[in-house]
Amino acid sequence: MTIQVREISRRFGNLKALDDVSFDIRPGRLTGFVGGNGAGKTTAMRIILGVLTADSGSVLQDGRELTGSDRKRFGYMPEERGLYPKMKVREQLVYLARLHGLSSVESQQRADSLLERLELAHRGNDLVESLSLGNQQRAQIAAALVHDPAALVLDEPFSGLDPLAVDVVLAVLTEAADNGVPVLLSSHQLDVVERLCDDLVIISQGQIRAAGARDDLRAQHSPARYRIETDTDLSWLTTTPGLHDISIEAGAATFECRDRALVQQVVKSVAERGDLHAFAPERRTLAEIFREVVADSAQQEES
Repeated sequence: MTIQVREISRRFGNLKALDDVSFDIRPGRLTGFVGGNGAGKTTAMRIILGVLTADSGSVLQDGRELTGSDRKRFGYMPEERGLYPKMKVREQLVYLARLHGLSSVESQQRADSLLERLELAHRGNDLVESLSLGNQQRAQIAAALVHDPAALVLDEPFSGLDPLAVDVVLAVLTEAADNGVPVLLSSHQLDVVERLCDDLVIISQGQIRAAGARDDLRAQHSPARYRIETDTDLSWLTTTPGLHDISIEAGAATFECRDRALVQQVVKSVAERGDLHAFAPERRTLAEIFREVVADSAQQEES
């Protein structure tokens, strides 16, 4: 199942929160939705879920309009925690699963399995309000998953989690994606998004600034820069026409070159002079790409 957001726009008074937004959430893939505060992420997610209506545009499932019945099968985790604080964790998960139509036995099995995988089994009989913020976050994730959803929409799922807890949650979300579930998640932790997500959507000022497969975006927004490692002297690179921004250190060098034939010739020359240990293009991080596209959009707005 592919969820297709098509030309969504939404205003709040004079503020245009979303402006002709389009992107896909594909099955079996984790899609990272990144943008600054007020960029439009939460508004877009709520429109996908039917919590808000769009002024124009549509949300489709495999080419047809999403229905209320479709959305009931989605799992949603809001940025603001929405569990009942004075209810026990396991009891609440079972209750939510039953609301989605699971039998009593299925609900208990799903709740117990998720508590175990999210390392909360020992807190299942505790009140939600007694949990740490990180454990409340895990319980909220369990609530989004307990009914075996057909799609997942998660707003800041890693907020308040320490690095070990992030890894635990990643394993659970990756398992859901491996089972064919389309997953959309927003996060300000760009290093986690870059490590986890297959696809990326960058939004700024209510508009999509970049979208696509993670590796494709990194290649598209990275300069033609390469790193080469060898046991021979590389100082001759500084006098090679066509190479730019050359940096040489012990046993390695980086350089920019847009002529692929010349790059291949450099690699061949290094190999002829000694052992070639490594050669690869240097890719920019998601944080660097994010800063670039947001800065470009701001300049376009000013002009």
